[in-house]
Amino acid sequence: MRLTPRAVGRWIKRQLPGTLFGRSLLIIVLPIAIMQIAVTYVFFDAHWQTVTSRLSEGLAGDIAWAVESYQDDPSPAAFARLASRAENSMELSIALQPGRKLPEGRRDAPVLIEPFFAPIDQSLQRALAARLDSPFWFDTTRYPAFVDIRVAVPGGVMRILAPRDRAFATQGHIFVLWMTVATILLTGIAILFIRNQVRAIERLANAAEAFGRGADVAAFKPHGAKEVRRAAHAFIDMRARIQRHIDQRTTLLASVSHDLRTPLTRLKLELALTEPSKRATAMKRDLAEMEHMIDEYLAFARGEGGEAVETVHLRQLIDEVSEGAVRAGAKVAVEADPDLIAQVRPNALKRALSNLIMNAAVHGEHVAVAARHRPQGGVEISVDDDGPGIPEDQYEDAFKAFGRLDEARNQNTKGVGLGLAIARDVARGHGGDIILSRSAMGGLRAVVRLPG
Repeated sequence: MRLTPRAVGRWIKRQLPGTLFGRSLLIIVLPIAIMQIAVTYVFFDAHWQTVTSRLSEGLAGDIAWAVESYQDDPSPAAFARLASRAENSMELSIALQPGRKLPEGRRDAPVLIEPFFAPIDQSLQRALAARLDSPFWFDTTRYPAFVDIRVAVPGGVMRILAPRDRAFATQGHIFVLWMTVATILLTGIAILFIRNQVRAIERLANAAEAFGRGADVAAFKPHGAKEVRRAAHAFIDMRARIQRHIDQRTTLLASVSHDLRTPLTRLKLELALTEPSKRATAMKRDLAEMEHMIDEYLAFARGEGGEAVETVHLRQLIDEVSEGAVRAGAKVAVEADPDLIAQVRPNALKRALSNLIMNAAVHGEHVAVAARHRPQGGVEISVDDDGPGIPEDQYEDAFKAFGRLDEARNQNTKGVGLGLAIARDVARGHGGDIILSRSAMGGLRAVVRLPG
C-alpha cells in the first residue's frame, strides 16, 4: 500500500482523540510534554555534559599528578606520602598492586545501567587519554559511590578509587525528578479545568438530546464559560419557542378534530336513519374511509403529542399491537425476551408498530416481529413479511408523507401513504430511526432502532 500525504493525514486523524475532553487535554498536555522534553534535553546536552566534562578533566589531572609523582620517586615512603596527601586533599584512595596487570576488556554492566553511564565513560575516557601517557582502565558501574580507575606503572598497577561526584554531576536525576513532578502537577491542574469546562458542554448536549426525544429538561441551568452559558441560554429560548409552537399546534388540532368529527357524526346518524340501500351502504363506506383518513392526518400532524416517556416491557407492548393485527386476519409470530425493557412513549410506539405490522400484513401472508438488544447499545424491533417487498432504490421514497410506490405495496384503499412516515417520525422522536432492507422471508424488513 502506497503511503500518500492524504493517507498519512487520515491515519493521524484516526489516532487523535474524538472527544472534546481528549482533544483539549492533548492541546494542553502535548506542548507541556514537548517543552519538558526539550528543556531536559538542553539541560543534559548543554549543562550536564559540560559539567561532567569539567569534573572528568579535573579528576584526570589529579590522577596524572599521582602517576607522575610515583614515577619520579617509586619508593615506599614516597608512595605512602603520596597516598596520604591524595586521600586528604583530593578524596582519592590510591593503592599499589605490584605484579598485577590491567584487566582485559570491560566488565559487563546491566543493560539498564550501561546506557545511562555511556556519556560519563566517554567523557572520562577523553580526559584520561589526554592527561595520561600510560595505559589505563576504568569502570564506572562496579561500585555505587566510586569510580574504579587503574593505571599501568613500572612494576604493577596503581588503582585509584575516586568518589563518583568527582567524575560527573550527580544531581541530574534530581532535575529530572522535579521536571517529572512539575509535568504531573500541571497535567492534573489541566485535567481539572478541562473537565469542568467539558462537563458544562456535556450538560448542554444531554439537555438538547433529551428535549429532542421529548423528555422534560426543566431542571437544566446554564453552566461553564461565558460562551457555553450563551449557547445554553440560546437553547433555553429555542426550547421555549418550540414548546410554544407545539402547544399552539396541539390546540389547533384539537379544534380541527372537533370541527371535522361533528359533521361526520351528523352524517353517520342521518345515514343510520335512512332506508337500507346500495347507495346508503356506499355512503357509509365513504364516511368510514373519510374518518380513517382524518385519523391518519391528525396522527401525522400531532406527532408524539407531548406523551411522557415510560419504562415498558417491549414483549407486552408488541403482543398488544399484534393482537389487533391478528383480529384483523394477519398471521403474526412474535419473538422477544419478556424482560426486555426500553424507555419509550408507549402510545406513540404502539402507533408506529401498528402501522408497520398492518402494512406487512396487508402485503404478505405471514408477519414475524422480533425484539432484541443491539451490540452497540439500545434495542431494535424488526418486522418481516413474505410479501413482494420494495426495490432497494425506493426505500427512502417509502417514508415520504403521502407518497405511493407501485401497486404491489401501496394501493391500500384505506391508507393515504402516511404509515411509514408516522412510524419513522415516532422512531426519530425517540432518538432512533427505521431502516428498511430485504427480509429473509422474501419480503420487506423494517427495523426500528431505539437508543438505550
